[in-house]
Amino acid sequence: MKLPPSEFGLPSKTVIEQIDKDTIAIVIDRKSRVIMKDGENILEKANMIKGYRPRAMFALKTTAPVCSKTKAFLEEEGILIIPT
Repeated sequence: MKLPPSEFGLPSKTVIEQIDKDTIAIVIDRKSRVIMKDGENILEKANMIKGYRPRAMFALKTTAPVCSKTKAFLEEEGILIIPT
């Protein structure tokens, strides 16, 4: 189920999905690789959402390949990566 990004103070182009009761996914649908700068932005968005839903778990749902350094960074921060 898609969630409105304005509910969390995020830009309207951000795509957010409720995966289950406790998990929220930030969706990136593109072909180019997800790099470290993207990872930092994803973490920033997750922290903004956490301000509204402190108990939420986070995931990155993407069709793009994820850089190994970015993957390690996101997993260290507790963000799961779900390839689509």
